Amino acid sequence: MNLRDLKYIVEVAREKNFARASEKVFVSQPALSMQIKKLEDTLGINIFERDKQNFLITPAGAEIIKKAEIILRESEEIKNIAKNFKDPFGGEIRIGAFPTVASYFLPNFVRNIHKKFPNLKIFLIEAKSAELIDKLNNGEIDFSLIAMPIDNENLVGEKIFSEKFLLATPKNHPFAKKSKIQIKELKNQELMLLEDGHCLRDQALEICSSVRAFEKNDFQATSLETLRQMVANGNGITLIPEIAVRNDDKVSYVKIFNAPFRTIGIYYRKSSVRKSLIKEIIRLAK
Repeated sequence: MNLRDLKYIVEVAREKNFARASEKVFVSQPALSMQIKKLEDTLGINIFERDKQNFLITPAGAEIIKKAEIILRESEEIKNIAKNFKDPFGGEIRIGAFPTVASYFLPNFVRNIHKKFPNLKIFLIEAKSAELIDKLNNGEIDFSLIAMPIDNENLVGEKIFSEKFLLATPKNHPFAKKSKIQIKELKNQELMLLEDGHCLRDQALEICSSVRAFEKNDFQATSLETLRQMVANGNGITLIPEIAVRNDDKVSYVKIFNAPFRTIGIYYRKSSVRKSLIKEIIRLAK
């Protein structure tokens, strides 16, 4: 048994398909199948049940794959420890961010990281918050921008910034004539929101609930830019975080007294071997 064998079974489990897994690990399908069969023979159990129609992971296989994932993560950590000691501010760093902050914050942030750490190779991963937390826990990313707070004992979070929400309206909307509104004025208003899975949707729903506003039921946007275009074309109103506000001839951004806000933090694993670098990047972000 070796790390290569463990990588093979983990990739097959992820892809649930031998052909796709073989492409991911850059070997032929027959070679992959043969190596996994050798491992099964060595262990004396089947990790997978397979025929032309079905693919299943056996109960024993599921336990073995869990351990294999841990071993592979730990082996990567050993490599990272060595790299970190050679050059604590070089090598690779994998940064996560959720969609409603990524496209607005990352471009300038990444440029500044490159200036500060020219030997650092940066990989960016954009995903919804729940997926980012999983990737952090699994060691797939080194740190991530996430809306605070989150409850996870394996992670440490530091605040980067807070921002208020503004009301985005078409230019001909009654609210567009005001420089500010009271939050209570949103009572009985219908707001367009993002689709399920976005933390910004959850925050907006909480705001709607507090003032008895409600969601526009026939539409859910996939991004803030979609929401902006819907507002620009007169389809409704929405809440937009300050970071996403843009000069627009067709959209008015109305301030809200005692505006609700969100806080963005950087989270990383307590056990991370790249703490010294991450803390320097956090200082840069702030």
